[in-house]
Amino acid sequence: MQAHPEAFDLKVLPKAHRKLFERQQTENEELRTQVELFTDSNRRLEHPVSELHRAIYDKRSQKRSFNDRQLAFENLEGAVAKVEETAAASGAAVASPGRRYCATRRNLGHLPKDLGRIEHVIEPDSAQFPCGCGEIIRIGEDRTERLDLVPTKLRVIITARPKYACRTCEQGVLQAAVQTQLIIGGLPTKGAPAQVLISTYVDHLPLYIQSQIYARSGVELECSTLADWVGKAPFHLTLVVDRLVWRLKQSDHLFMDEIRAPELDPGRSKTKTGYLWALTRDQRSWAGPNPPGCGGCHAKGFLKSFKGTLHVGGFAADYNLVAVPGKGLVRCYCWSHTRRRMCEIHDSHRSTTAAEGLRRIATVYAIENEIRGESPEARLSVHQARTAPLVEDFGVWLRKQRARVSPKSRPGEKLTYIANHWDGLQVFLTDGRVEMDTNIVKNAIRSLALNRKRKNALFADHGKGAAAWARIASLVETAKMNAVNPQRPPQGHARSNRRWSSDLGHR
Repeated sequence: MQAHPEAFDLKVLPKAHRKLFERQQTENEELRTQVELFTDSNRRLEHPVSELHRAIYDKRSQKRSFNDRQLAFENLEGAVAKVEETAAASGAAVASPGRRYCATRRNLGHLPKDLGRIEHVIEPDSAQFPCGCGEIIRIGEDRTERLDLVPTKLRVIITARPKYACRTCEQGVLQAAVQTQLIIGGLPTKGAPAQVLISTYVDHLPLYIQSQIYARSGVELECSTLADWVGKAPFHLTLVVDRLVWRLKQSDHLFMDEIRAPELDPGRSKTKTGYLWALTRDQRSWAGPNPPGCGGCHAKGFLKSFKGTLHVGGFAADYNLVAVPGKGLVRCYCWSHTRRRMCEIHDSHRSTTAAEGLRRIATVYAIENEIRGESPEARLSVHQARTAPLVEDFGVWLRKQRARVSPKSRPGEKLTYIANHWDGLQVFLTDGRVEMDTNIVKNAIRSLALNRKRKNALFADHGKGAAAWARIASLVETAKMNAVNPQRPPQGHARSNRRWSSDLGHR
């Protein structure tokens, strides 16, 4: 049994040894304190790490959107930043001799050039140099850039129309005509409804929260007032949306997806099921000539005269009603839905068969990522040479697996689901302009799903309300796909507004 160091009488040690022993004891106490700090930091980080692991790998990870998964990363990064800041403030960080620390990556020096800049020059307190030799000269400077954020600024636009009369005859009054207003006799300029629309459909802020934001600036805007702006603005954008839809109709390759939008059914005290249909054109994957575009529409009426390839994500009966193959229309099905079915089998049964299917699909996707952005001819050549044999092997493997399981079991139903749409899953092998999946339109329609999920828009009060929702979403998503700020153009001059509307309609 070893005695505690405090049980020894240090006076019996030589003075040099006693000082060495005391210094060692002090260092041990400091190390013990640091170990406790690091242990506490690690304990605090375990929770966000477990949340991140669950967000990525649990059985519902395939159903989460990118924004939902990103929340887990934000929480983890925030927790790490807090721990690092605490450690730096307490001076507890200790650099090990063999450990190299990487500098924190920041956005210094990479801020956009078009941002307004205010320069502050800080001169020394005294113009006299400590040496006292006389006059000093400027030999250089150190410059830093920091990002400043100005809260939303409200202002009042006063429009005066002077009246003029003739001193001699005093007949009549000369005055400029009233300028066209977005809401006749209303309070807002064009920029105010634009801000409300962007906050609602892009930033997913309900109107009551926006009302509270404006109240902090001293302006009381009731939800009913904001709702009136949101309702009237889509009417003035109808021509732009119609032009956008007309441009989409000229395409021969479109993506389609839908989202449920419950609609009030007066007299029955409940809602009826409606659909918001999204049609998207995106030719960037094969360097096509037309810019991306997204439009909401009534699918059956739109597709009545459409001829070309239609990429659809779901294989439900709705598509059999609105997009009947034949007469110039080819339906191309989505491989991401096939992958999702494999993931469901794997997560439910930990099936090695599903794992093998996922591996085969991942190999096909890896080839697709290599040729993204190439010409249609180059893509078709790679599809025929490398992808087609893999897809053919997948089809043979699928038939063998279906023969091993009961078609009435859950794995059997999902495998049958894939086999029933096998012809549509192979369309991309014969056309270099066709995509493997419908992720393009799913990304465009995700904002509508996010609005509904966050209960910013529980249902459409009537068909016209849903149509207005679709109009705004069409313009907003098209602007986002083309890297255009949907908020900036409406705040400019009326002439620039017309030019922006024409350009967006072309896009």
